[in-house]
Amino acid sequence: MKTAEENFEALGLILPPPPKPLGVYKPCLIDGKYLYLSGHGTVQEDGTLIIGRIGEDLDIQAGKTAARQVGLAMLSTIKANLGSLNKVKRVIKVLGMVNCTSDFEKHPYVINGCSELFASVWGEENGIGVRSAVGFGSLPDNIPVEIEAMFELEQ
Repeated sequence: MKTAEENFEALGLILPPPPKPLGVYKPCLIDGKYLYLSGHGTVQEDGTLIIGRIGEDLDIQAGKTAARQVGLAMLSTIKANLGSLNKVKRVIKVLGMVNCTSDFEKHPYVINGCSELFASVWGEENGIGVRSAVGFGSLPDNIPVEIEAMFELEQ
């Protein structure tokens, strides 16, 4: 069985720089055996953000790609703070927020971009947790997706 680091390497993806807080909060917090990640946005490899509202500026596929980019930003935060993705045992919960038009109804499909990434990294048993995917009228800096999550750490 491959490790999370080996699985990530096999995907051939590149992590963006870990995002810096834009307010008064910590990007991550460890409490006992749990890791909590604050809401992350669509940080790209060059540090810029994917911008736009789904259903207006971006289509559903671009939204799913943006959610995967958020997942990569989250992985970057984990590596920067824990040193390795292998220190995460499993995904517990994901909350996905979608900046979209009021008639958009496919929030879960968009957030699958992040959930599928996590399942590829930690495997289906440990990479898929409980989840909510909801729509919002706006998100900070007009990003299309923001995601926060909770993980269980290896002991």
